[in-house]
Amino acid sequence: MTLEGIQKIEVQKNKKRKKLVFQPYCNRQVMSILDIEMYIPENHVARLVDEMVESIPDEVLYTHYVGGGRAPYHPKMLLKVILYAYTQNVYSSRKIAQMVKENLPMMWLAGLQTPDHRTINDFRSVRMSNMMDSVFEQFVLQLVEQGLIDLDHIFVDGTKIEANANKYTFVWRKSVEKYDQKLRAKIQSFLQEAHQIALEELKEEQLEEELEKSSAQLSERIEALEKDYKQEEDKERKKELRSKKSQLTKQLKTIQTDYLPRLRKYKVQKQILGERNSYSKTDHEATFMRMKEDHMKNGQLKAGYNVQLATQHQFIVGFEIYQNPGDTRCFQPFMEKLLESMPKEKKLKYVIADAGYASEENYLYAIGEEKEPRFELLAPYQTYLKEQSKKFKKDLSKVQNWKYIEEDDCFICPNNRKVVFKYYQKRKNASGYIQDLKVYECEDCTDCPLKNGCTKAKGNRRVYWNTIYEEMKAKAKAALGDEQKAALYAKRKVDVESVFGNIKGNLRFTRFLLRGLHKVRTEFGIVAMAHNILKWAANSQTNFKNKETERMEKLIVFSIRSVFMDFLDKPIS
Repeated sequence: MTLEGIQKIEVQKNKKRKKLVFQPYCNRQVMSILDIEMYIPENHVARLVDEMVESIPDEVLYTHYVGGGRAPYHPKMLLKVILYAYTQNVYSSRKIAQMVKENLPMMWLAGLQTPDHRTINDFRSVRMSNMMDSVFEQFVLQLVEQGLIDLDHIFVDGTKIEANANKYTFVWRKSVEKYDQKLRAKIQSFLQEAHQIALEELKEEQLEEELEKSSAQLSERIEALEKDYKQEEDKERKKELRSKKSQLTKQLKTIQTDYLPRLRKYKVQKQILGERNSYSKTDHEATFMRMKEDHMKNGQLKAGYNVQLATQHQFIVGFEIYQNPGDTRCFQPFMEKLLESMPKEKKLKYVIADAGYASEENYLYAIGEEKEPRFELLAPYQTYLKEQSKKFKKDLSKVQNWKYIEEDDCFICPNNRKVVFKYYQKRKNASGYIQDLKVYECEDCTDCPLKNGCTKAKGNRRVYWNTIYEEMKAKAKAALGDEQKAALYAKRKVDVESVFGNIKGNLRFTRFLLRGLHKVRTEFGIVAMAHNILKWAANSQTNFKNKETERMEKLIVFSIRSVFMDFLDKPIS
């Protein structure tokens, strides 16, 4: 076949082929915000973020800005951008800035504006820290208005989150105090030897001042020796002056390069420690705590913060950050702040917590000094579950199992001997709270066959009885025995523990990015709001699906009914 023949066949084939048509495409056309919004589903998280932030009154955000200069980015835009990023597990300011340029919902929330990572980080760490309380309160009010929470009861618990600090940057109180005492002893010995200052004249708080005086005196003496050395012609005398000057120079160097710097360093370290037992050199406000995430299984301490949460229906209604690793001492300041921020028309009835909060001072705080209690604390004391066991009830050494005679104010021990009241005693616990104790002592434990199982004391058995705490424990036991309150307490794990699981597991927020108590608090506040938004979005989606299911069920029933009615209307042939 010739070339012309092949070409004719190709032309005939092309005539038979249909016209080639593609979908319209042009990546150079101008798009608007409305065009982008069309691609975001109605039940998308970004829409809820937009709705929540827009509901915040302008004055809440504007009060932290001063007029003049270059116009800043709108605070609502930056807040939306950061909140949406946190709902998507993105916490780095650089990655958030990248999302603003590449992520469609983020571009819509930002109104196609592109703040850089410095602007985002500055707003998060500085601006947000000033407005966090008021913004979070507005979020909680929105939850109340939507009927998602009623603040009738709350669940309280704490968790430790690692600080942005290396685990080997610790400073311990005991080490600081030990080295400080050794240094002070050296300084006292030095001042006694160098300046013949009596030990009783050297006060602890004046050592730094005495060293500065000594340094000034030594400098003057060295200058005088230098002048004498230059003027002196006798070789032996020059040798003596040089030796003396060398000795004084060595003493001056010791003061200026060793004693004074170390004394000031320990002073600063004590100020940073405050009432704590440790801190991190990287983040001075972080305290070393034992974390649950112990992969090495060696109980290693890490720098972190104690996060206290109050939740209802798995929504966070209050949060606070503390440097104390124990939950007991955090309860009262946390509740004080939470009660202040609650709407005035709401009355908190129950606070549900675990045994870590059940101390005498916390029970008394819940009762309060007014006619009406602040709230009822539903928290089992430390030995509550143990007391329910058969082993505890059969243990003869436990005072709770002994008979008490109120008229004589004495206990009857398992060997039918009287344990009588002796005296009152005050005891200060670890938190500084002073407890009033009644001390009882057995009349005679001599030749008692049960003594080895009852006490390890060489003399008679003593009982330290805290009347107030025992009364609080009895009330707590009665409350947890109530069916309605027990059902409420049973929800504690489901409610507050689920929140921690979502934050650490799903949001993967296990370590702070910012440093310092103030900034860390702001960062967790954003995480708390992001959690609430995701929870609200999940509820909305569930409600939407339920409504759709209900609508489809009604449609199916209607269709079946219509078919059945049509069948009945047909004449029988």
